[in-house]
Amino acid sequence: MNRRPTLLAALALTATAALTLSACGGSGSDEGSTKDKDSDKIAGADTGSEKSAPPSESSASAAEGRPKIDFPSDAKNVFEYEKTGDPAKDAVLADSALSVNSVDEAIFVGSTDTEALGFYNTEKALSGSITYVLGYIKKDDTWVGETRYFDYKVSLSGENGAYVTYCSDESKSFIKNKKTEKVKDTPTTEDSYVLYNTKLEKRADGVWQTTDVASNRGSKECQP
Repeated sequence: MNRRPTLLAALALTATAALTLSACGGSGSDEGSTKDKDSDKIAGADTGSEKSAPPSESSASAAEGRPKIDFPSDAKNVFEYEKTGDPAKDAVLADSALSVNSVDEAIFVGSTDTEALGFYNTEKALSGSITYVLGYIKKDDTWVGETRYFDYKVSLSGENGAYVTYCSDESKSFIKNKKTEKVKDTPTTEDSYVLYNTKLEKRADGVWQTTDVASNRGSKECQP
């Protein structure tokens, strides 16, 4: 299905940065999974498996004094990646997943004023995410089902910078209108798969915030 209008228009890295992300992504490391579609979604609550690095929202958030992220019972994100063994890369992967979850939570809540959205996203990523979420709110839409994020690659840039690339499979997630409660049952096509190139920077408190995002819906790299 196609859950969202691609993020490409809302969040865009410069051509140079996007190329850098692709190149760095190949050298860096581990697999994970996230999802997005018809409305290019980013979200998530469950980690999916023991080898997934991202902790469940509530447990990790509460333990570290971070904002709690809640998902409705009929929607979840599954992130498929193994820990790299490098503390910095593992922290980047975990916060990258929480960035996705924070955007989806804003969609579910129907507000861009959530604590997590600005906690895990900043600069172009934050402004783009707000535009993206407002698109859902304007149509009174949300999404249901499961989005899978996978094929993660992470690379570090100095002590405070990182790049993460990953794919999303939105074939099992669907747009739902809040007023009519009608679910848009869209077929699975190549557009159900999205490639993401993201840039993150570490704050003084250790949180890795996503600062920029570029997406390519229908990417051959992400299709089965």
